[in-house]
Amino acid sequence: MKSIIINKLNRAFELTRDLAVHLDESALILHLKDLPSNSIGEQFWCIIGARESYLKAAQQGKWAGFTCSLKDTKSKQEIIDKLSLTQEQLNDLTNIDLDEARLELLFDLLEHEIQHHGQLIRYVYGNELTFPVSWHTRYTV
Repeated sequence: MKSIIINKLNRAFELTRDLAVHLDESALILHLKDLPSNSIGEQFWCIIGARESYLKAAQQGKWAGFTCSLKDTKSKQEIIDKLSLTQEQLNDLTNIDLDEARLELLFDLLEHEIQHHGQLIRYVYGNELTFPVSWHTRYTV
């Protein structure tokens, strides 16, 4: 079970990073037109914060609260750096025993990440942007 959840999270994390790399920095300030929404950069803020918070919780074996170290939701490089760092932190979990509580936290993280993929698909379509190849392959967008 441990390798399955780590592999699924890695795949989801790679897709998120691929999209961040693919988008122009100017896209980070875009919202969904004529709808109440945050920006694409703020979507990444939530993803990064969830990763940092759930991975910390998985290390500790219990929820420790939500925090996000991303300071600039308009900086493509900072977003990519934080996405890469959290993926490294995920892979650090291969060295610990993943009991049921830790697995539950990681499944919650996977669910959160994939929900954001769905949201980001709407943002990309709504702003007439394009997807990286990996998203076409995974989601047939």
